[in-house]
Amino acid sequence: MDYQQAQNQLSQVQQQSQMVMQKLQAFAQKLGAAAPDPTTGREWAMDLREVAMAVQGQAQQTSMLLSQMADYIGRLENEMATHPTTNVQPTGWATQSSGGGFMGALTSGLGMGAGFAVADDLVNDLFNLF
Repeated sequence: MDYQQAQNQLSQVQQQSQMVMQKLQAFAQKLGAAAPDPTTGREWAMDLREVAMAVQGQAQQTSMLLSQMADYIGRLENEMATHPTTNVQPTGWATQSSGGGFMGALTSGLGMGAGFAVADDLVNDLFNLF
């Protein structure tokens, strides 16, 4: 796997996550219309909210992991391009001191942040239906 493949995987995961959230929102609208009374509708909405939040959390974790992997692969590729005869010993993508780990993923993943905002908006819209 190279850097571009990791970036493509990250984009695919983000697109799929957005599609799942949109489908949950559409389902919530149908569910609200089918509820026999407002109390039942709110209860169903709360259950669906828990599912949506779990899906959102999983999507964020997956995106963060893929972003960290892509960053690490990119750093390795750059190192190999500038030092082709040097033996590079990977130390683990999560332990890199130059922007690795959780904070590195947050600071380097500006595009991923936009995906999180879209997911947050969809989850909020889902719960404002009732």
